[in-house]
Amino acid sequence: MIHLALRITIVIVQIVLGCFVFAQHPNAFKEQVIQGRAQGTTYLIRNFSDKVILKKDIDSLLDIIDLSMSIYNPSSLISIFNQPATKKVKMDRHMAKVIHKSVEIHQQTNGYFDITVLPLVSLWGFGPDGYKKNPTDDAVSNILPRVGMRNLTIKSKKIIKNNPDVSIDLNGIAQGYSVDVLARYLEDNDVQNYLVELGGEIKVKGVKDSGQWQIAIQRPYSSNGVRSDSLTYILNLKNKAVTTSGTYEKKRMVGNTYVSHHINPVTGYPVENATISATVIANTAMEADALDNYFIYLKPQQAVEFADKLKGVEVYLIYVENNSFKEAFSKGFKNYIYN
Repeated sequence: MIHLALRITIVIVQIVLGCFVFAQHPNAFKEQVIQGRAQGTTYLIRNFSDKVILKKDIDSLLDIIDLSMSIYNPSSLISIFNQPATKKVKMDRHMAKVIHKSVEIHQQTNGYFDITVLPLVSLWGFGPDGYKKNPTDDAVSNILPRVGMRNLTIKSKKIIKNNPDVSIDLNGIAQGYSVDVLARYLEDNDVQNYLVELGGEIKVKGVKDSGQWQIAIQRPYSSNGVRSDSLTYILNLKNKAVTTSGTYEKKRMVGNTYVSHHINPVTGYPVENATISATVIANTAMEADALDNYFIYLKPQQAVEFADKLKGVEVYLIYVENNSFKEAFSKGFKNYIYN
């Protein structure tokens, strides 16, 4: 069998925090690198300007977002909403933006992207409480009525429970949103040449003296576990975001089969699909972050056809066919590949 545990990640190429970025500095500016930890992962900012950005200001922004949308913080607004006794909350500006975008993506993906999937994610052992035991079919059936956007009403800045047992999880979109917030903060402080990376979600703006930002994507290992150096794509990006998602990221054995944290909100079971990795280029990291999950759910040809209908969105897929790795691209993705 193919090793599905392979780590297919977007890699930024220059040795900083184990990530790499190919970049030449703009002649007029000195590079400032800011790095740290947030949202259970690491972040990296590369600032090419005459403006100095303070790390404490970056950390403060990320702390505010966590207080809004982290299901791992019991004091966060989302955790308060998820408490059984809570009927509604007034959303802050961060949650409001993410919730309204989530509704849009939910409609766009025919209901697959669903922020009410948290009870199922937890049932399968991928939630804040971790793994306890494999769920029975009856347990899945009992949880399903709590899942679905019909269980919520969203009115401007209020989110209201139609079902007292509903709970929400914004992890499939909030990290990309966080990248966009940091990027916007840099621009508001007159930084026009930058790279922001948080947990593998990336947004870049501006150019280097040699041209665009160059982001490397690791492609899959062969079936015997050996990867050739030629199996790497370099993407030329300017004023774009790029994210990746894969079934290899969080998984565990159920019986004789690996299951991933990608849960189908309709069936209640982990996604079973040939696609194991989706890399998405979009104008915002929030959009790319939300869509990469949907592309994992679709069959490769369906995913390509869907991406080709979206303005400003491209996708690169890795999938398994006949015990071998295959690749698929949307029409415009190859325009970003450095030759």
